[in-house]
Amino acid sequence: MAPETNKASGSGGATKNDEPVKAPPSKKKEEKKDDDLSEEDLALKQQLELYVERVQDPEPGVQKLALESLRQEIRSSTSSMTSVPKPLKFLRPHYGTLKAHYEKMSEADLKKYLADILSVLALTMSAEGERESLKYRLLGSEGDIGSWGHEYVRNLAGEIAQEYTKRQSEEASNDDLIELVQQIVAFHMKHNAEPEAVDLLMEVEDLNILSKYVDKTNFKRTCLYLTSAAKYLPGPDDLVVLKIAYEIYIKFTEYASALQIALFLNDLQYIKQVYTSCDDVQQKKQFSYILARHGTAFELDDDIASDDIDREVLEEIINNTKLSEGYLTLARDIEVMEPKSPEDIYKAHLLDGRASAGASVDSAKQNLAATFVNAFVNAGFGQDKLMTPPTDSSSGGSGNWLFKNKEHGKTSAAASLGMILMWDVDSGLAQLDKYFHSNDNHVISGALLGVGIVNCGIRNDCDPALALLDDFVDKEDPSIRIGAIMGLGIAYAGTQNEQICRKLSLVLNDAKAPLDVIAFAAISLGLVCVGSCNEVVAHAIILSLMERSKSDLQDPLTRFLPLGLGLLYLGKQESVEATAEVSKTFDEKIRKYCYMTLLSCAYAGTGNVLKVQNLLGRCAEILEKGETHQGPAVLGIAMIAMAEELGLEMAIRSLEHLLQYGQQNIRRAVPLALGLLCISNPKVNVMDTLSRLSHDTDSEVAMAAVISLGLMGAGTNNARIAGMLRNLSSYYYKDSSLLFCVRIAQGLAHLGKGLLTLNPYHSDRFLLSPTALAGLITMLHACLDMKAIIFGKYHYVLYFLVLAMQPRMLLTVDENLKPLPVPVRVGQAVDVVGQAGRPKTITGFQTHSTPVLLAAGDRAELATEKYIPLTAILEGFVILKENPDYREDQ
Repeated sequence: MAPETNKASGSGGATKNDEPVKAPPSKKKEEKKDDDLSEEDLALKQQLELYVERVQDPEPGVQKLALESLRQEIRSSTSSMTSVPKPLKFLRPHYGTLKAHYEKMSEADLKKYLADILSVLALTMSAEGERESLKYRLLGSEGDIGSWGHEYVRNLAGEIAQEYTKRQSEEASNDDLIELVQQIVAFHMKHNAEPEAVDLLMEVEDLNILSKYVDKTNFKRTCLYLTSAAKYLPGPDDLVVLKIAYEIYIKFTEYASALQIALFLNDLQYIKQVYTSCDDVQQKKQFSYILARHGTAFELDDDIASDDIDREVLEEIINNTKLSEGYLTLARDIEVMEPKSPEDIYKAHLLDGRASAGASVDSAKQNLAATFVNAFVNAGFGQDKLMTPPTDSSSGGSGNWLFKNKEHGKTSAAASLGMILMWDVDSGLAQLDKYFHSNDNHVISGALLGVGIVNCGIRNDCDPALALLDDFVDKEDPSIRIGAIMGLGIAYAGTQNEQICRKLSLVLNDAKAPLDVIAFAAISLGLVCVGSCNEVVAHAIILSLMERSKSDLQDPLTRFLPLGLGLLYLGKQESVEATAEVSKTFDEKIRKYCYMTLLSCAYAGTGNVLKVQNLLGRCAEILEKGETHQGPAVLGIAMIAMAEELGLEMAIRSLEHLLQYGQQNIRRAVPLALGLLCISNPKVNVMDTLSRLSHDTDSEVAMAAVISLGLMGAGTNNARIAGMLRNLSSYYYKDSSLLFCVRIAQGLAHLGKGLLTLNPYHSDRFLLSPTALAGLITMLHACLDMKAIIFGKYHYVLYFLVLAMQPRMLLTVDENLKPLPVPVRVGQAVDVVGQAGRPKTITGFQTHSTPVLLAAGDRAELATEKYIPLTAILEGFVILKENPDYREDQ
């Protein structure tokens, strides 16, 4: 505060603050100071001294007049606070005198008058921690505190917070403080200082009264501050703050923003309330688009949409059936419909001779890599050059490519057709149908997985995926069973479908089932019931874990069982504690691994600093041979810290330290954690770290770093990452495993030809999609042991990434849901929380016509006033309605 800095520089005698520093000034010095003053100031100083004398006059009338004049002088000068106001400066020597006189006064009204003046003088003169300003305020008159100026009110608010804490510890009454708080809050809200009002109410734990003081001019700024502050508050305070923001949004009919908070709180009652509070069908359509993007399974009833036609439209949107159409509209607009082959991505012609020569060998491993690259690059486009070539061509259609893969490679090849036709259920199922009649079990397995991928995130009343896959779960052949189980997990992720839970729980408890089938059943159960804390499913997985033999527990696939259990509690914080206690009774080989996985999943996306410290502590332990629990702990740091930017930057620094001091198994997990922190968001400093690690002497560290480069650049077409990966492909041209990783990373970097993102956060980084995060975590846990899983026969775990794939687009539609091109400005988002006035929300923008692509950290705003968007955050599908007040310029 400005006055603090000037405390010591006041003219006149020394206050008690100055005593230890200087001796009292001599007469000469005082005269010299008086000489320095201008005539005006000298007159004011003498005038004030006269008033101080008059205040001590025995005559009440004289006292009253003097107090009135003093009050007038101070008030007229307190409006500006760039430096200590002159009256306060000149009254410093008399502060003690006035305090002493106050104690002797008997006249009640005049005493209150003087208390008011002392309260203001205490602003610059009271000793640290004395809270005299507040003391005299409470003794003073009931008048308007705002008239003494902003700085006085701010100082009071600070002293109230301290006093409140003290009284709480002494269990004294706070009623007089709360009365004052209400005056201060009203003053702040009137003067555009909403953050200060909210802070004060948080200090005195009385946020509920906030809605009384909010009006339509300041509710947006207030709620923006509340939602931003919630990230940094410990639970359950954060939920209280968000609920108040939700109520304010509902009160001012800002329903789309209220819905975002309801989704954050994961409260179906709140979601329903948003729908029932709003009468506008167009707005309900917009809500449905937001729900579809978040992946929430929500049933519409008669209260929400009484009209059958309206309900059908809303259900279509919530079920995401329009996603494929919107995505292809974007692709046509950007002119990237032309299918790309893996060679177009590798760009081998840009490299020197040796690497391109090595790449031409037709090995099964390189064909498998090409399968994945082809699937990632052409994801959702419905056509490619390997699996869906035109039938009249000499290559003979997809059969040829399928059989260029060996055994389990055919599974991934058949499933890749599902990814190419992703979200397009009708033509996807039609094209996959031919594989169901194959004699090769691996091909059937791939087709089953493909069905799951086509239906990922798309719901349908007929449940085609369940109808097709259900019978195959109980087949004899393990590869067919895994295909069907994975397909169900991906197609019904986040739906909590009871029929599937029952079916897969039976598989878990089937004593004859091989370990790999049980492991994938656990993962699929975790995905279907993600974040539901479903006790029945948890019990089934725990039983299955307890029944595993010693040899089973050493199998790398066993790590999927604790992960399936962890996904049930994804982001649910304390709810995991009972299960975590049970995990301590498991066999010592899996006990710590299970505990770490549960902890990291339960606090994923919460930004909980204490849990990050706990996990860092685990990473500092020196391990006995054979312990593997530090891998999930490192991933856990990234999962928890990805919630907000500050924590994210700090986690990146902590992971750098782990690289320097950690043991080998930690170093293998660090690149994966960095990849998760910067997913689809290339950061130069992290890129350089991963580039360094991709040449590491330990091949597992190098593989993890290469895959992470792909995750970091996923769907961005980032030229720097593409260049790094090309160079790596020539560096590792003799090492088939590392070359396979490089190819996968190249496919990811060009995911959906640059139209898709893997970032689980959306809506201005406010909401975290649980299914998307679950898909990413599953794939990263598989990468903790690449040699056994990705390079073994389970490479198709890479398809779990489909759960996180979303178009990174803004597509504006009219009220009939037809694409409507409008100009929008796209630029880097600027944090405007708590800023005064109407600051610009984006910087360095360019104007485009929709549909447009949004990179990480980008924000869009309409560049025309002709239309009004039905949601404040322009991402995904946004419905525009015409602005009735808009007039074309003549």
